[in-house]
Amino acid sequence: MNEKFDVVIIGGGHNGLVAACYLALSNKKTLILEAKSELGGASTSVRAFPDFDANLSRYSYLVSLLPDQILRDLSIDFETISRKVSSFTPTTRNDRNIGLLVNRQLDDESKDSFIALTGSDLEYKKWDAFYNDLFKLAQVMAPTMLSPLLTRFEMKQLAIDNGLSQVWDDFIERPLGEVIRREFSEDLVRGVVLTDALIGTFTPADNLMANICFLYHLIGNGTGEWKVPRGGMGALVKKLTARARELGVEIRTDSKVTKIGDEGSFKTVEVNKNEIIATEFIAANCAPQILAEILGATPPKYTKGSQLKINMLLKKLPRLKSGTDPKAAFAGTFHIDESYAQLEKAFQEAESGKIPNIIPAEMYCHTLTDNSILSDDLNKAGYQTLTLFAIHTPASLFDHDNEGAKAKMLSQILHQLNQYLLDPIEECLAVSANGTLCIEVKSPQDLEKDVSLPGGNIFHIDLQFPFSEAVENTHANRWGVETDDKQIFICGAGAIRGGGVSGIGGHNAAMAILGK
Repeated sequence: MNEKFDVVIIGGGHNGLVAACYLALSNKKTLILEAKSELGGASTSVRAFPDFDANLSRYSYLVSLLPDQILRDLSIDFETISRKVSSFTPTTRNDRNIGLLVNRQLDDESKDSFIALTGSDLEYKKWDAFYNDLFKLAQVMAPTMLSPLLTRFEMKQLAIDNGLSQVWDDFIERPLGEVIRREFSEDLVRGVVLTDALIGTFTPADNLMANICFLYHLIGNGTGEWKVPRGGMGALVKKLTARARELGVEIRTDSKVTKIGDEGSFKTVEVNKNEIIATEFIAANCAPQILAEILGATPPKYTKGSQLKINMLLKKLPRLKSGTDPKAAFAGTFHIDESYAQLEKAFQEAESGKIPNIIPAEMYCHTLTDNSILSDDLNKAGYQTLTLFAIHTPASLFDHDNEGAKAKMLSQILHQLNQYLLDPIEECLAVSANGTLCIEVKSPQDLEKDVSLPGGNIFHIDLQFPFSEAVENTHANRWGVETDDKQIFICGAGAIRGGGVSGIGGHNAAMAILGK
């Protein structure tokens, strides 16, 4: 055993890189060990279709939860771009193709769209009030994410002190489905609201798991706004990696941690079953299930992933039957068959072991907001990307035949999409030199295989509310990153408050190690 470090970080995802930067800024000798040949985990950009110079965010794709404070603290110049359009949802009314267009800043165009859908401005007014309440809650909760964990009582008191007693009750205590049904009358509007509660979360609307997922999707940076990362998600990883190296962090890829032991007051880390490294602390950027496997411990209970990710490169955007400008429809989140009733039915069918008859999905076009991920030639030719995320497609549906299930679901989703398009999506897709369409499909099983997400769960384990359920917090659960071993900390999505591309798990693990 020749080498000793202050901290060894298992895994080089964005959280591991964030933790490493904070530790290095405090003069801690830090080593990152990444099992794969490349850093970034699920936060990467890849040339998914080799014949085309287009770098797609293959897994993670939008940013909301990454606090601006982390970028400032680490001197990271990473830009995220606002989208004018929040969402567009195509539908039919009286045999007419129409759509609900909601701009990020509610305006007359949004109001007119609600009126065209529902016949009045009532749902528009309710929408405005509903999200204004959420904004107020986000303003209270978001600033606590980089501080020691509050208890449920403390967080509730904070909400009450800010006049948000009813808002707390609606979004923390009551089932979200109940609140949505109370506030909105139109099934399509109810569904658009509910979708944020179901990203990567397999649950019915009236389960509190929906509340938790919904909350994380609406409190990021105190606004809940989801922005487009300039240069794709890989740009964040590149800048974090460069900063870590600049600060003296040592990074080793193709270095799989196979065992953790003890050597006096130090922990020992076995790498690739042959090399032994000593360290005072360990920060696990890997999933808690993988950490448990390394330690020979019982893994935590968790739900497997429930999403299907589809990436596409297009020669052109398709026209819509509604007549809506494609540059507006696809710039925000484009909802496909995500009414409240459709979402609930899809959950019930998937829970019974069947592929839903109608698979709810949503997508957006990165390149309408940021075309820097395409080469100049592709931009001049009018190429675009589409990123689609299907929900209520749990891992169990792919267990028997992963490739077969993916092919069946892809065909079904494209058929559903085409009912709203003048130009079939297949005719808009770019074609590789070998004649194949530029479209790729990733199931939960693929995420487990490609980026070591157990069961394909994009949050590593089930999300938890961003506060402690303990009566009072002690040093043993001060930051929500602690384990049973005082020298080992969780610094990834599996930490409390750690889900999504946020860096919060990395920041909080670093603070715990530094004794903050």
